[in-house]
Amino acid sequence: MVVTQENVAVNGSRKLTPKDIAEALRERIRTGALKAGDRLPTQAELALEFGVERGTVRQALKTLQDDGLLANVSKGSPPRIAAPAPTRQGPQPTMVALAPRLTAAFATPKVRIDVVSLTAETLMLALGEPVRLIHEGRIRPESIDVRILLPGRDINLAFPVSVEDQGDEDPVHERWLAQRNAQGHVLSHNLRSLRSSHGIDVHVTFRALPFTPPVKLYLLNGTEALLSYYMVTRREEEVESGKLDMYDALGTESLLFAFEKRAGSRDMAFVEESQKWFNALWETITTDLTLS
Repeated sequence: MVVTQENVAVNGSRKLTPKDIAEALRERIRTGALKAGDRLPTQAELALEFGVERGTVRQALKTLQDDGLLANVSKGSPPRIAAPAPTRQGPQPTMVALAPRLTAAFATPKVRIDVVSLTAETLMLALGEPVRLIHEGRIRPESIDVRILLPGRDINLAFPVSVEDQGDEDPVHERWLAQRNAQGHVLSHNLRSLRSSHGIDVHVTFRALPFTPPVKLYLLNGTEALLSYYMVTRREEEVESGKLDMYDALGTESLLFAFEKRAGSRDMAFVEESQKWFNALWETITTDLTLS
């Protein structure tokens, strides 16, 4: 990349801020001057180009990293421009779309995943790919922080629920509760085992919602929001005691819509408001959840 002088301070104006530098680099990415896979100049070269201290450049690069625009960020060499997220081509079934987005999120040094869902089934299955890549040594995050909001065990779920009122002993509710707990345990074990096997700082925390979530929401590193609607349908399922006739939602088949902060102001607002919504639930009306 050719270094060009963009420092307005040279012309007698103000010094550039980290926000100014980040926006200038973001514009180069938008216009194609910097393409996916291109390596940025070194921090020293950028500091010279913009006429600022290296600390200012580091802050600007941190902003771009947080926005998901940089990949292969390390102390040893300049980062590269990240490839666009594949889900921008259109919504796909949740089970298909979630795994590659989680894998991309796990390629960053500090991973933060926030989830609102009915169970941990889809997340548990989709985490298999990034966990496998960690075991193969292809990615190595420094820390993993996962926060999950699930319905509490004692609430009256809107779904899944038996078509005919079963009172307090609804077998559909008991089935859902057993699945919620089992899937949560597996997910926790698979992630927390990375502490001993790879020395990664892992935290997995559950809290209980006092209501049935009508959607499932995944927030990845504060830069991306993935939203899917629970489509409720009537179905039957064979169990040992017979058939369960229920209203349920097949979450793995529902379409997942992706919103990225780097995609524009509307997407950015959606991601930020979704994160605020999650944080508000986490800090107010939810309670500690222990998986039995």
